[in-house]
Amino acid sequence: MREASFALALSGISFMLTIIWGPPLLRVLRYLKFGDTIRLELADRFSTKKGTPTMGGVLIVIPVLLMTGLLNGASLLGLNVTGRSVLLPLATMVLFAMLGAVDDWRKLRGKRGEGMRGWHKFALQVLISLATAIGLKYVLDVPDGYIPVVGAEMELGIWYIPLAVFLIVASANSVNFTDGMDGLAGLISATAFAAFGAIALFQQQVFLARFCFTLVGALFGFLWFNVHPAELFMGDTGSEAIGSTLGVVALMTGQWMLLPIIAIIPVSETVSDIIQIVYFKLTKGRRFFKMAPLHYHFELSGLSETQIVQRFWLIGLLAAMLGIAMAVR
Repeated sequence: MREASFALALSGISFMLTIIWGPPLLRVLRYLKFGDTIRLELADRFSTKKGTPTMGGVLIVIPVLLMTGLLNGASLLGLNVTGRSVLLPLATMVLFAMLGAVDDWRKLRGKRGEGMRGWHKFALQVLISLATAIGLKYVLDVPDGYIPVVGAEMELGIWYIPLAVFLIVASANSVNFTDGMDGLAGLISATAFAAFGAIALFQQQVFLARFCFTLVGALFGFLWFNVHPAELFMGDTGSEAIGSTLGVVALMTGQWMLLPIIAIIPVSETVSDIIQIVYFKLTKGRRFFKMAPLHYHFELSGLSETQIVQRFWLIGLLAAMLGIAMAVR
């Protein structure tokens, strides 16, 4: 109970720091004219969003970086408030945020709104994820994985490395696909981190739980400015940082098999995009969905943006609860 209370307290502090840090950041981004561009096929319906400040992921990353750094510094004074194990997911978050920021910057400053070349970005994602996977396996010595419900531990050996790389890269891009409507990626991600934070508490991984709930607070603080109508977008700076960190957290708990359940919405968004591309090529121009990722299909089907976000979040919340139940044994 004490550990849960402390983790929730960190969430509240992180939320307040993010709220305080938000208005100055908004003023800076507006002054620098870091306004988002809108996909051509969405221009008519989302014209009011054009110019909304992006790269808002720094609003999430900075408070988490500051709080985790201070808590680790407190350990030098003999206070047992956080562990060095959380430095690995923190480093992954910062590196993916930097990669996303470069992509956002190029989109903003490019003549056609184009970011980094796809294969350049993918190669860097794999490189960062590879370093993280090696750290998880050989430095932190995390469990290879647990079978949900049964609880039996798996032994993957060297195959853990490519699996971990795939999960981190896939998670980063899945949250990126989900970031298409006001509040959607933030709500879904906060729910997923809360679920894995709860799982970490059950496993007595108190430092990881504190890190997760610090992120939950920062995400809620970001949502203060991102709910409809959004004053700020997270951009790739935020979505890739959050997604990759979610993958690392899932791997640290050993419950990565539950990631497709807890993160059912990002997974569905990614699968819908893959289905759309494959179907388009096989049928030589026909579309399976009205538009991909999935949230745009429902938007074109007549649902409002708020309805989609709320219903997707309800599904994500129920899936997260199911994931926690399957992890507890």
